[in-house]
Amino acid sequence: MRPLQGIKVVTFEHAIAAPFCTRQLADLGARVIKIERPGTGDFARNYDERVSGLASHFVWTNRSKESVTLDVKHPEAIDVVHKLLADADVFVQNLAPGATQRLGLDYDTLKDRHPRLIVCDISGYGSDGPLRDKKAYDLLIQSESGFLSITGSEGEPAKAGCSIADIAAGMYGYSNILAALIERGKTGRGKRIDISMFESMVEWMSYPLYYAIDGQTPPRQAGASHATIFPYGPFQAGDGKTVMLGLQNEREWKKFCEIVIRQPALADDERFCANSRRTQHRDELTRIIVNAFASSSAAQVIERLEEAGIANARMNDMHDVWKHEQLEARQRWTRVGTPAGSIPALYPPGLCDADEPRMDAVPALGQHTEAVLRELGLDSNAIERLRAANAI
Repeated sequence: MRPLQGIKVVTFEHAIAAPFCTRQLADLGARVIKIERPGTGDFARNYDERVSGLASHFVWTNRSKESVTLDVKHPEAIDVVHKLLADADVFVQNLAPGATQRLGLDYDTLKDRHPRLIVCDISGYGSDGPLRDKKAYDLLIQSESGFLSITGSEGEPAKAGCSIADIAAGMYGYSNILAALIERGKTGRGKRIDISMFESMVEWMSYPLYYAIDGQTPPRQAGASHATIFPYGPFQAGDGKTVMLGLQNEREWKKFCEIVIRQPALADDERFCANSRRTQHRDELTRIIVNAFASSSAAQVIERLEEAGIANARMNDMHDVWKHEQLEARQRWTRVGTPAGSIPALYPPGLCDADEPRMDAVPALGQHTEAVLRELGLDSNAIERLRAANAI
């Protein structure tokens, strides 16, 4: 039995934040019914065509779900939604601010009719405040939260290469829903969860916020290096390949000097004898390290780093990760179905050996509409009437 088996989730979702949240619930066995707009569906379906004609974002965040198409502006479609919510445990939505209120599907309207229902609203800035109605996309939240100010190289801010603000909000939605399910088991009542992408990212920014407290200088933009610990980042070896390494303490610095760059006297050099001094003189130290690595390949440098017990990594690209030996050794890959055929998929992190991971297919738009409507008691005539009215 999967941990969330028997939990029913209804979701009005698009893009990444809410779909990523509900996919975590589906991974643990929840039944997730995804309500989509007839004809077009979740607009993330059309972001690209990289996965045999399907969008990479969509196949990532929507496996193991049922797709039901409903035009929720149609009165009979809203009746269907209430039928779905009647025995649902969780309702998740990331529509535009105010949309669920206009539809009569906000928590205050639903709580008396469905008192056990947990409602999770995911938005850019939260349900109130001066920025409540401001449009919010991942890159914009990265900027507003200060993330761009510390990322990239000096004078050249860079966004995270994946949807980090969406992922943050999705994971806080997921963890809050799990907590609410536990709480409901004690109280018997549902609750409302208000997740803000902005607040999720600001929480993740707490280290640089505290670093800059009371008007102190914020962390510098340091590219792929660490802004406040050094050496910690990429260094080029003699074969042109890049080695990532990171030191955490003075014991490791001494080992690094002795074994890795083979300059033991440097360990006591006044310029470098504490992390704050190494950070202050990082340009000088970078030149010393690169010169020391110039006669060695990346593999040889990594061998010495391993000998010294210094943390290190290769700078892999996506093709390297697809064939990564660690994922292969731990048997982390399986295959899932899609409307375009079978594709590889990574098992969700953290499931224990006793759980059989749920890895069901990515749904086609509206694939489950008729089956779900029949489950709700609608007969063929009723379904055809909805179809004729463009309500499904």
